[in-house]
Amino acid sequence: MTEPTPLELDVRPIIRRGEEPFGAIMAAADALTPGQALRLLAPFRPAPLFNVMANRGFACRDRQREDGVWEVVFTPTPGAEPETGMAHGSAPGAAFWPDPVRELDLIGLAPPEPMVRILEEVTLLAPGDVLFALLDREPMFLFPELAQRGHEWAGNFASSGEAYRLLVRAGAQDD
Repeated sequence: MTEPTPLELDVRPIIRRGEEPFGAIMAAADALTPGQALRLLAPFRPAPLFNVMANRGFACRDRQREDGVWEVVFTPTPGAEPETGMAHGSAPGAAFWPDPVRELDLIGLAPPEPMVRILEEVTLLAPGDVLFALLDREPMFLFPELAQRGHEWAGNFASSGEAYRLLVRAGAQDD
């Protein structure tokens, strides 16, 4: 059996336009067929994305080409499925995290206020502490920011579909 050809996504034009490529990357990952890899082309090494994609069940292989472009291939890891009921990208094992030490109700706040508030609050947490936030929508732009800062997250929509529930576990704080 042959493996499907990797889906290629060049995020350089998106970045040149001053836009955030995370949404396009997640859409491409969602569009993959079973067993298909994602080949990402970027102007820099997208290290924060590695944890996000690992949480989605992908192994990573990266290299800088002679032309300076970073080529990153995300390959699905056999048997790596997200925990039932959790959004793609959620940290595995989040069900075993400690109870949240802070809770935020961010329903009704216009973007980017929920993201700003979560990023501010997580800096007040000790490593390993958990924050719970209730939001109007899935915070797609927040996820790479959390990963870049060394934090983990897990989330899903409430059964009513009217709110997004998010847990953030603080990583080690940079000094």
